[in-house]
Amino acid sequence: METAEILRILREEIHSAVFATVDEQGLPATRVIDIMLTDEDSLYFITAKGKAFYRQLTDRKYAAVSGMTQGKGSLERKAVSVRGKVENIGSGRLAQVFEANPYMAEIYPEEESRTALEVFRMYEGQGEYFDLSAKPVVRHTFSLGGAQERHPVSGDYYIDETCSGCGECLKKCPQKCIDMSAVPYVILQEHCLRCGNCQEVCPCKAVHRR
Repeated sequence: METAEILRILREEIHSAVFATVDEQGLPATRVIDIMLTDEDSLYFITAKGKAFYRQLTDRKYAAVSGMTQGKGSLERKAVSVRGKVENIGSGRLAQVFEANPYMAEIYPEEESRTALEVFRMYEGQGEYFDLSAKPVVRHTFSLGGAQERHPVSGDYYIDETCSGCGECLKKCPQKCIDMSAVPYVILQEHCLRCGNCQEVCPCKAVHRR
């Protein structure tokens, strides 16, 4: 799944997401912020210069974002999480933000009132996409701005050559996402929940977490 499509889901289907930063005491701080614009590999949001959020972004230049689409139940939803570097681009693209999000004109009706606002861009980072409506569930990792993850499959479980082919892992796997066509078996990462059941039950200790 392309990064641009995942960002489109974040902007259009989620729009209001939880942003996390670190405050002056080193403690986590969260708030709900609207995703105003996206392009192929970056996202844009705004905040006022007088807010603590603005100071935290300016000081740390890093943020994490998580959001979930609406639905009748959790199994009809998609979730996106992304973390990365942010930069202040000032009033650049502010007019585009108001054009794409006309409701903002009701909050800041006069041009003079909008001088408090500045646009931030998340331009480099890594993220994860979950589609809980798919069967089995679908999970994709993605990057912004060509960033590479510290490890491309960090946190994933894998099976090594000591696998005996006993099949105990598949019995415990909630998504049945283990390919048993050859030994060692292969965990299908795009459907894996990272629950760790396979590692727990493997009698050969062949399952490891990166």
